[in-house]
Order: sequence, then C-alpha cells, then structure tokens
Amino acid sequence: MKCDLCGGKVIEKKVSYILFYEGHWVIVENVPASVCQQCGERLFAPKVVEELQNTIWSKQSPVKKIETPVFDLAY
Repeated sequence: MKCDLCGGKVIEKKVSYILFYEGHWVIVENVPASVCQQCGERLFAPKVVEELQNTIWSKQSPVKKIETPVFDLAY
C-alpha cells in the first residue's frame, strides 16, 4: 500500500493516539494504524476510530496516569 500524501510505503503498526479533550490530554496506546514510513502520515480504520471515540467519550478509568511538565515561552 502507498501513502496518499507522498507515495511512500505504508506499514501496519501500533501507535499512541494523543488528543486534548475537555481540558486534559488523553493518550490511548497500542492503536492499530497504517503508517507511512516516509512522511509519518497515520491512517485509522473506521472501526478503530469508533473504538477510540467510545474509549475517550465513555470516560472509563485509565489503566495509568502520568504527570507531564508544562513550560510557557510567553514573553
């Protein structure tokens, strides 16, 4: 399979999906995706998108939480 954006080779792999939702960062790990080896474009099957939405919107308890430092470069 070739990437629609750059024509690079696309491979299947597991990725982390990161989203800012309702004032918080949400990370979903081990998400199946088609990833271009050249430009990094990630494509998700409709079923995977539906699972992501259900997981995030259901507000189920996460398997773990992490603390993230935040920096501000405002002058």
